[in-house]
Amino acid sequence: MAKPVVLIVDDEAGVRESVRMVLKDAYEPVVVASGEAALEWLETAACDLVFLDILMPGIDGLETLEHIRAKNPHVAVVMLTATKTVKTAVGAMKLGAFDYLTKPFDIDELRLVAERATENARLRLEVEQLRDAVGRRYRFENIIGESEPMQRVFKTITAVAPMKSTVLVIGESGTGKELIARALHYQSPRATRPLVTLNCAAIPDNLLESELFGHERGSFTDAVDKKIGQFELADTGTIFLDEIGEMSAGLQAKLLRVLEEGEMQRVGAPRPMKVDVRVVAATNRNLVEAIAEGRFRKDLYFRLNVVSVELPPLRARRDDIPHLIRHFLDRKSRELGIHAKELAPATVDRLLEHAWPGNVRELENVIERLLVLSGECRVIGPDHLPDDLAANYAMVAGSAGTSMEVLTGRKSLSDAVDEFERDIIAQALSQTYFNQTRAAELLGTTRRILKYRMDKLGIDFPDSAR
Repeated sequence: MAKPVVLIVDDEAGVRESVRMVLKDAYEPVVVASGEAALEWLETAACDLVFLDILMPGIDGLETLEHIRAKNPHVAVVMLTATKTVKTAVGAMKLGAFDYLTKPFDIDELRLVAERATENARLRLEVEQLRDAVGRRYRFENIIGESEPMQRVFKTITAVAPMKSTVLVIGESGTGKELIARALHYQSPRATRPLVTLNCAAIPDNLLESELFGHERGSFTDAVDKKIGQFELADTGTIFLDEIGEMSAGLQAKLLRVLEEGEMQRVGAPRPMKVDVRVVAATNRNLVEAIAEGRFRKDLYFRLNVVSVELPPLRARRDDIPHLIRHFLDRKSRELGIHAKELAPATVDRLLEHAWPGNVRELENVIERLLVLSGECRVIGPDHLPDDLAANYAMVAGSAGTSMEVLTGRKSLSDAVDEFERDIIAQALSQTYFNQTRAAELLGTTRRILKYRMDKLGIDFPDSAR
């Protein structure tokens, strides 16, 4: 492996030679006598580390440092200084220097600083490359969706991503709300700053305040150490608050203060602190109904709902299902390390007929299951589908036979309608694990009307669901 290149910049020949001799075994040294010569060399070549004298005729070390940092931000720079200019060297670190060494320097210290500086520069470059890769992954162009509803979503993201505006993402579970939040962050000017995600429903209410805003040591019984909250960690970046509708009234008031004043207060802290955080919130609840029921603050809703992104359920964007199938087949095959497979047309037909109460997340899980359980089959047939998908398809296919029975007089229209309604309600209840509220949403009705139809049709819960 090639040695790291170190550029040694000093107007004293003795210093240049001393540094070169110490580092020549582990590095490829290049020596120049002035800031001008260093900048000229860097125009056509690259290095991993720079040792830079502060006091030089012509362009001094500080000015040279500024030019290097502007054009080569990942290069580590170590300042070389006499004792009388130590204060200047410390100032140079504020301009982006990694460290400084005082002349005459200790050989072991020189080697150690060079090693640390090179490793630090390598890690910074890796982090930057990782951020670039993550940013490319979460570009909205990479979110699968060619249907008209998704195109409207992309149009909104394109318009709002460069702004600091608060965004409320609305959609059922599994529709990809966090994916949208990440796209908003990585397509914004804050892309290189932190993105912090927090599920408000996953943390007990008595711990959520400390998780959001942090706490001081001794502020409550278990506070043995100071804790930095998620808002503080997200400073200058973005925070994604999922399931915002589950937040208690007390915390809603504190979140409102962050949005209105740009400041937060750790639990037990004597005074608030300023934070610069973009908030993206998400919910699968109807917040307007929650406001009417007194469970969500109206003023917070309007602060969060500056721009809203409403993600359609998968059943409302069936045109995207074939594209999503292909995407998940390719991605999951790579992740699982198995050969590429495809779905038989009959299998795709059954997936297109499914109601997808779990939305895109459910489809992703089904595709992974098919890949895992289909063994060596290159083409996955419908016999590999989970039982609930097979039952749903059988019900749809059976409707054609029912139509013929009505048209030939073997069954009354009223009985056929009741039979169909009974089947579709039972299917919705089964897919939502007998949660009547979710089943009603799936069917596009209210829980009250669903319960009325269940009683009229004699639909009861099985013993296992009680």
